[in-house]
Amino acid sequence: MKQRQLGKHGPQISALGIGAMSFAEFYGPTTEANSYAILAAAIDAGVSHIDTSNVYGMGRSERAIGQFLKDNPGTREQFHIATKASITVDEQGNRCFDNSLAHLENELDKSLQKMGVDCVDLFYIHRRQADLPIEEVAGSLSILRDKGKTKAVGFSEIAPSSLRRATSECHIDAVQSEYSLGVRSPELGLLQACAELGTALVAFSPVGRSLLTDHPLSMAAVQEVGGFIAGNPRFQEPNYSANIAATAPLRAYAQKLGVSAAALAIGWVLAQGEHVIAIPGTRSTAHFAELVEGWQLQLTDEQLAHIEQIMPVGWAHGDRYNSAQWVGPERYC
Repeated sequence: MKQRQLGKHGPQISALGIGAMSFAEFYGPTTEANSYAILAAAIDAGVSHIDTSNVYGMGRSERAIGQFLKDNPGTREQFHIATKASITVDEQGNRCFDNSLAHLENELDKSLQKMGVDCVDLFYIHRRQADLPIEEVAGSLSILRDKGKTKAVGFSEIAPSSLRRATSECHIDAVQSEYSLGVRSPELGLLQACAELGTALVAFSPVGRSLLTDHPLSMAAVQEVGGFIAGNPRFQEPNYSANIAATAPLRAYAQKLGVSAAALAIGWVLAQGEHVIAIPGTRSTAHFAELVEGWQLQLTDEQLAHIEQIMPVGWAHGDRYNSAQWVGPERYC
């Protein structure tokens, strides 16, 4: 099994983690029992990293993790737990970002309580507050680490230049960013900056929100789930049908190799650097087994080249976010 170091100062963790947004019905209905089954399967497979947030299901994801740990004594030590904070609402109820130390510490304290743990292994800034210098925010993260409330610190969806500025204040252990065969933007500076600075790149949505699997979400399922996924340009027609067609060669090649398309997509992501960690989400133990298969793959140079040939940079139809979803993530290319 591939193990990766979480940045240059961190522990060895599984190169495959669990993106626990799926515990909060982000991609469709689920149950706590499903989430517990995935966590149990992770222990059996040796998958140690769980990546969640205080806003996933308004705490539902963190509560599910906490209940599992409570019901299964001794399992806390088997997991490397990451959570995030900073997304909130203002007095008018509008979505905004708060990177102040007071807000971050208050939200982290609530996350610790929901999960029933003394500290987390990694705490990220979920979205950067643009009018607050990132050096000051990195300093706040350092304070939370010094207080023992988190062992490591990170940011989500920041630019390479922002990472360098934050690193001038304290070492940043991880940066979370969308990265897959369908989202190659991290290769334009972030992948390289993380490697240079000794920062782990935690790749979320590595199977393209289902597009890079054998069973992409159907249009009916997209409409039923609604919310983020229904508003995402890649899941709106005519982009949706075009993307299903564009990813068909990946499914065909995976079948030729005798593996799932999800496994092939995970294997490709993990082959992009020893500092890359993939955190796909799932509501199904059967799909989780496919993801673990990708963790185990050792793709050859020839296979990687063929994947690049059938899934060339720029194949995707539609932006990865709509205009509202782009509020917060930093564009750098």
